[in-house]
Amino acid sequence: MKKLIFSGLLIISIIGDIYSQKLDISGEIRPRFEFRNGYKLPMPDGNDPASFISQRTRLNAFYGDNNFRVKLVLQDVRVWGDVPQLNKSDIYGTAVHEAWGEVIFSDKFLVKLGRQEIIYDDQRIFASSGWAQQARSHDAAIIKYLPSSNHRFDLGLAYNANGESLYKVDYTVNNYKTFQYLHYQGNFDKIGLSFLALNNGMAYTPTTDSTQKVVYSQTIGPRFTYKGDEVNFNATFYYQGGKNKFNNSLSAMYFTANVNYALSNKFIIGLGGQYLSGTSSENQANANESDKSFKTFYGANHKFNGWMDYFFVGSYMYSNGLVDIYLPLTLKVDKFTFKLIPHYFMAAATVAEQQTNGTWKDFSSGLGSEIDFTASYAYNKNVIVSAGYSQMFATETMQVLKGGNYKNTNNWAWVMFTFKPTFFKSK
Repeated sequence: MKKLIFSGLLIISIIGDIYSQKLDISGEIRPRFEFRNGYKLPMPDGNDPASFISQRTRLNAFYGDNNFRVKLVLQDVRVWGDVPQLNKSDIYGTAVHEAWGEVIFSDKFLVKLGRQEIIYDDQRIFASSGWAQQARSHDAAIIKYLPSSNHRFDLGLAYNANGESLYKVDYTVNNYKTFQYLHYQGNFDKIGLSFLALNNGMAYTPTTDSTQKVVYSQTIGPRFTYKGDEVNFNATFYYQGGKNKFNNSLSAMYFTANVNYALSNKFIIGLGGQYLSGTSSENQANANESDKSFKTFYGANHKFNGWMDYFFVGSYMYSNGLVDIYLPLTLKVDKFTFKLIPHYFMAAATVAEQQTNGTWKDFSSGLGSEIDFTASYAYNKNVIVSAGYSQMFATETMQVLKGGNYKNTNNWAWVMFTFKPTFFKSK
């Protein structure tokens, strides 16, 4: 009897201690059907569209008190049918998407260590890339300083290796070797101001010397936002210098400006544009030429420049750059949200093709237009159903850059269910 009473008191004590802290256990199940017919590049002749269902499954655990916080996110990504029913193992398997701890030295000074998502501003340079089923996370340390509720400084550090070793070995993972960045965020009533300085190090092995070294590029620039009752505006500028991963000189820039006007509490109309500098086709053919193509690095590339992912989702970061003009329209009706975004694309640097006689033939800068449409329905706070359709109207110039046949019908459609249950939550 005494043992039973003692056990009961112990359980009550543990539960009481848990409830005096914050503990969240949640999940996510996200199956998505896709129909791809000219997705990422114009549909090549002689090929049929692809259809498949992918799924992301997550288990999230978070614990925090006044002294520290920890988070663990386990993730499984699969395509339906990629293994048989009686499978012994999965193709991708369960992975650790996040596993970090944060020490709260004071309300102004914190240090966060481990595998974590890094997200800043509009997610152009650092993002979780949540559309991708696997998403993005980093092994990094972030030192946070919050001098007041309206100002924040983050110092980020990362250093990567293939694994444990007894002596120096080359880094061969398709990843950065190291980075250091400083990010500032300030809020001034309706105005926001941020600044990013990123020193990005990539492993480079010269062809004439087998000794690997690290080459660095620098991305520096501010972002300005204004949030009014009816009008929202933002503008961002970045300059990139230093060396690219091939040890060529890098000199590139990025600029965007966007304005949104709420005609009512249900309908928002916008206008925006982006410029990402590029390298001409002729200069790309010369390996010793300087690189003028802007690198979006670790951003949410699917979020920008059309949802059919013709640009910057893949290898386009060393290409001819981009000018993107778009007109986003958003309509919210009860639990439904509709978005329509037409784009017009142009190359920022000259697109050309080398002829058999060695000369270069220039093409028009126009790459084409794309229309993106999505509709989502929030069944409740835990279940969202969404679908989308996109159509690309490519030009011959697009075919020169991406391949395929621009005259073919190029479209993409998808349907996605997102379940986000909360299994346990306490404070």
